[in-house]
Amino acid sequence: MKNVTITLDEATARWARRVSAERGVSVSRFVGDLLRQQMQHESSYELAMKRYFSLEPRPLKAPGEKYPTREELHDRPRLR
Repeated sequence: MKNVTITLDEATARWARRVSAERGVSVSRFVGDLLRQQMQHESSYELAMKRYFSLEPRPLKAPGEKYPTREELHDRPRLR
């Protein structure tokens, strides 16, 4: 574990103390958990983006076929 010093404005520090007390953890553990969650979120997003961009492009229509109009795409008879 590494120690890190952070600077917070008073309102943020008060919030962090309150929330960490509600969760029964120290402010240090609370901030560490928040940072870990953010790191995991960003890692999973990057992985999903790489997976998406590694896919082969697919045509949206057959050759010679027209694209549907906006009205055709959004036609919802149940809403009439």
